[in-house]
Amino acid sequence: MAAVATCGSGAGGTGSVAAAAGKSNVTSFQRRGTKASGTDSGGPRLVSIAGTRPSVRNGQLLVSTGLPALDQLLGGGLAVGTVLLIEEDKYNIYSPLLFKYFLAEGIITGHTLLVASAKEDPADILRELPAPLFDYHCKKEFDEDTCNHKTPETNTEMKIAWRYQLLPKMEASQHTNLFLTFAKQIGPVSSSRFGHYYDASKRIPQELLEASKWHGFFLPEKVSSTLKVEPCSLTHGYIKLLQFIQNIIYEEGFDGSNPQKKQKNILRIGIQSLGSPLWGDDICCTENCDNSHSLTKFLYVLRGLLRTSLSACIITMPTHLIQSKTVIARVTNLSDTVVALESFIGSERETNPLYKDYHGLIHILQIPRLNNLICDESDVKDLAFKLKRKLFTIEYPLAGTMTVHAESLVLRNKKPR
Repeated sequence: MAAVATCGSGAGGTGSVAAAAGKSNVTSFQRRGTKASGTDSGGPRLVSIAGTRPSVRNGQLLVSTGLPALDQLLGGGLAVGTVLLIEEDKYNIYSPLLFKYFLAEGIITGHTLLVASAKEDPADILRELPAPLFDYHCKKEFDEDTCNHKTPETNTEMKIAWRYQLLPKMEASQHTNLFLTFAKQIGPVSSSRFGHYYDASKRIPQELLEASKWHGFFLPEKVSSTLKVEPCSLTHGYIKLLQFIQNIIYEEGFDGSNPQKKQKNILRIGIQSLGSPLWGDDICCTENCDNSHSLTKFLYVLRGLLRTSLSACIITMPTHLIQSKTVIARVTNLSDTVVALESFIGSERETNPLYKDYHGLIHILQIPRLNNLICDESDVKDLAFKLKRKLFTIEYPLAGTMTVHAESLVLRNKKPR
C-alpha cells in the first residue's frame, strides 16, 4: 500500500527495494524506468503524468474516479485504456454525481476532458461540477461523521475514518498510519495528489473551468433530424460520437503519435446516459429493437480506441430500461468495470431500519483482470452509499449496527408456532 501514501508524487522505493539498489541509491524500479523511457531523469515512466499512479498489483497506469472510496474498491483506481460503466439508479439521482466527480477530478489534475451528452449541454454539465474540498475541511467532515456514528460498542473502531473501513485486508496499524498522513495535510487541495474530495453543495470555481481544456459533444448540435440512417448499422449519433472521439485522440496525440510532445496528458471521456432514446436508440423501448447491435458495436469500437491511447472513459447507462437481458449481458462483457447504483427511493429497503442512515446500495459487478480473458469479481459486498450535505460516502451498512442486523436475522428465521 505504499502507493497510497505517496499518491503518485514521484519515484523512490522503500524497504527491500531500496536495499537491493545497493550503493548507487537508485532503486531497481528506477533503473528499469530509465531504460524504458530513454532519459536520464531516473524516475519511473508511469508516474510522469499528473494525477496518475501505477497499480501496485500489475503496474497498470491508474487515474482516480474522483471518489477515493471507489478507487479503493476498484483496486486503486480506474485503469487507463478501460471503460467504467455505471448502471444508473432508477430515478437518475445519484449516478450523475459519480459522473461529475470523475470530470471534476480531471479539472483539478489538469487532464483534458471530453464530455458527451444527448440531454444536457456539456458546458452546463461542467458548470455544475462540485468544488474541491480543502484538506482541513475534508478532515473536519470525516471527524463529524465519525462522531455522529459512535456507539458504546464500536467506540474504538469508529475512531478511524469511514473510508479506511473499506479495506478489510489491511492491518489496523496501516489504517492508523494512513489516517495520520491524511490528517497532517492541512492546506489547499493539491493537483499532484492522487484522488481528491469534493463539496457537493458548492460549484467548482469559474477560474478553474476557464483554465482547463475540454471538448464538448452535444448530440442535438451534431446530428440533423432530417438525416436518414441505413438499416443494420450504427445509429448516426453513435457514428458521430466515435468520429469525434477518434479525432480528439489522434489530433492531440493521446495515441502516442506525437513523440515530440514534451508533456503527456490523460484524456478523460464522459458519456452521459448512453443507450437512452435521446441517442436515437430504441433499445430501451422494445425487447426486439432494430438497433439491438448498435450499442454493442459502439462499445466494441470505443474500447478499441481506448486500448491504444492515454484515455479513460466513464459511461452512465439506464440499464433498468433495457428490455433485453441478452443486450445487458453483452454490454457488461464489453465494459471493463461495471458499477451499479440501487436507490432506496420507492423500495422496501427505504423503511428497513438496517438502512435508515443510507440512500442506496452500490454493487461492484465487474472488475477488470487486465491481460486476461476473464474478468475478476470484487470480494467486497454489501456496500451502501449516502449523500450528506457535502460528501458522497460509501460505507459498510453493517458497521456499527451489528446488533440490529443480528436481531433482524433472528426475527427473519424465527418460525411461528
